[in-house]
Amino acid sequence: MRIFGFLFVSLIPLATNAQSDSLRSAPISNVRYEVTLDSTRIAARTIAVSMTFDVRSNRSVLLSIPAWTPGSYEIRNFAKYLSHFSATQGSAKQQWDKVDYDTWRVKPTGTGSVTVRFDVRADTLENASAWTQREFAFFNGTNVFMYPEGAGYDFASTVTLRVPASWKIVTGMNGSSATRTFTSTSYHELVDHPFFVGRFDVDSADVAGVQVRIATYPSQSVTPRAHSIIWDQLRKIIPVEAAVFGETPFRTYTILQVVDSLFPGAAALEHENSELAIMSPDFPGSVTLGGLHAHEIFHAWNVKRLRPADMVPYEYDRPQPTTLLWVSEGITDYYGDLALVRGGVATPEQFYFLTLSKYEEVLNAESIEALEDLSLSAWLSGSGGGGELYYSKGALAGLMLDIAIRDASNNRASLDDVMRDLYKSTYKQQKGFSGEQWWASASRFANGKSFSDFYLKFVDGRERFPLDSMLRLAGLRLEETVFRIPKIGVSLQEDSIGSKVFAVEPGGSASKAGIKEGDYVVSLGGISADAPDAVEQFARKYMGGTEGTPISVDVRRGEEILHFTAPLAFTARSLRQILTDPAATPKAIAIREGLLRGTTQP
Repeated sequence: MRIFGFLFVSLIPLATNAQSDSLRSAPISNVRYEVTLDSTRIAARTIAVSMTFDVRSNRSVLLSIPAWTPGSYEIRNFAKYLSHFSATQGSAKQQWDKVDYDTWRVKPTGTGSVTVRFDVRADTLENASAWTQREFAFFNGTNVFMYPEGAGYDFASTVTLRVPASWKIVTGMNGSSATRTFTSTSYHELVDHPFFVGRFDVDSADVAGVQVRIATYPSQSVTPRAHSIIWDQLRKIIPVEAAVFGETPFRTYTILQVVDSLFPGAAALEHENSELAIMSPDFPGSVTLGGLHAHEIFHAWNVKRLRPADMVPYEYDRPQPTTLLWVSEGITDYYGDLALVRGGVATPEQFYFLTLSKYEEVLNAESIEALEDLSLSAWLSGSGGGGELYYSKGALAGLMLDIAIRDASNNRASLDDVMRDLYKSTYKQQKGFSGEQWWASASRFANGKSFSDFYLKFVDGRERFPLDSMLRLAGLRLEETVFRIPKIGVSLQEDSIGSKVFAVEPGGSASKAGIKEGDYVVSLGGISADAPDAVEQFARKYMGGTEGTPISVDVRRGEEILHFTAPLAFTARSLRQILTDPAATPKAIAIREGLLRGTTQP
C-alpha cells in the first residue's frame, strides 16, 4: 500500500498533502506500555499488550506497528500477529477502525487518557520476532509496541511488565524506580531492547568496564565448561573491538541466548547494547559462537551507531535499502574474525581458514553479484540470487581495503582509522555516512590513493576478487593444489546388508559397465567393500593410475554375484590454503602483523 502511495505522490502532487495529512496522528504524550505474561497466556502462545497515552482533543490518533526489525532486513509485517484490538477512554469504549493493514485509527471523545489493548501471537522462534515456551518468553519491541503514525519517534515512554513474582526479567533497557518498569527516551530506543521473561539462567561480570550479562534459556542448557569459555571469549573480544573506535558507548551489554535442539545452527540479532541469539546445543563454547558474539558486539558500533545515511533515521513501515549494506554487515563480519585473532580466541591459522571459507563461498555462488546489488537484494530475502553473500563478500572486500590502506600508507594507517573517522564525523554528529564519505575517508588514510578502480571492479562491478595478489601485500599467499581422485562413478551408502549403490553417474564408468542402483558392491578393484576404509584404500591404490585402466567390480544383485569391469576414471579436486609467504618483504610482514594485532607503524 505504501509503495503504491509513493507512486501516487510522484504523479499527482496535489493529492499528496491530503493523503499525508490523513496519515498523520494527532499528538499524544505521557506514553505508557504494559506487557502481561503468565502461564495461561504462554500456553495460548500470546502476549497481552496495552498502550496508554494522553490526548488534548478529539482528533483521531493513528497507531501503527512496525513492519520489520532493524538489523533483520526483511519485511515481516508484524501486524499479522495482532488480534483482539480494543480502545477505551476512562471507562468508556472508543470507536476505532483500520486505516490500512498495519495502522489503527482511534477516535477520542476529547481531552483525557486513552488505552488501547491487543494480543500478540508469540510462536516464532526467530530472533526478530516473539516466542513463548513453558514459563518463558522473549519479544522484540517491534513486535509489540505501537507508535503514532506520522508524528515522529522522539517521544519518551515507560514499559511495565505484569508477570508472576517468581519470574525474571532481563533487558538492556534502562530500569526505573518503579517495580518492573523500564524507560526509554525515544521510540528508536524503545524498540531496540529485546526482553527475556520467565525462568532462565542469568550471570554477570565486569568486562573492560562494561557490565555484561548472559541470560540463557532453558536453565542449565549450557555446561559450566562452555559457559566459562564464553566468558573468556568475551573478555578478549570486547577490548579489541573498543580499541578500533577509541571508546565504548555502552555501560552494559546483555546477551540473550536461547539453546534449542531443533534450531538449525546459530543466529543472532544486534541491538543498541544487547543481542538476541538462538543456537543448537553444539555451539556454546565453540570458536564459531565466539565469532557470532564478536560480530554482534561490533554491531554496537557499526550499524547501531555508525550506519549509512539511507538508514538514518530508521523508518519502521517500509524497507530502507542501501548500497552500503556490505559495509554494515560485511565489514562487521571481517572485524568479527579480526577480534577473534587479535584477542587470542583464534590462531592466525584459524583466521586464515575463516577468510578462505568466505572466499570459497563467493566462488561457489550460483551467480556473480556486485556487492552493491547484493546489498540491495537483502530485502528480497535472497531472491536476488546471492542470498546473504554480502556478509562474506563484504568481509573479503574489507580485508582487501585494509591491506590496500596499510600498503599505501606504509602501514601507518588501516581500515581501523576509517571506521574511527566516520564514527566521529558522522555518528557523533547525529547523521549517517554516504558512499562518498566512505571512499573519501579510505583514500585519505591510504595517503591519497584513489579507490575508484577498486569500487568499479569489486563493489559496483562483478570482477573476481584478486585475493592472492592482495594477500601477498600482507605477507600471505593463496595456494591452490589440484589433484586427481580415482572413481568409477557410483555413490555408496551403508545399510544393514552392505555397501549399497544409491546413485550411478549417468554416462560414467559404472553405468557403461552395467552396474545399477540397488546393487551391493562386494569388492572394488580387489578391495573388499566390507573394509572400514575401503574408499580410502581404493583412492590410495589408484591415485597414480592411468585413466581407462580396467577395474574389476563384484556386486550382489538379488541372490546373484555379478562380475563387471569398469574403466578407471578421475575427478579433479582443488585444495586451497592461505599460508604465510616465505618470500614476503619486511613491509609485507609488518602489514600482516599489524592486521593480526590491530597495530600500525608510528
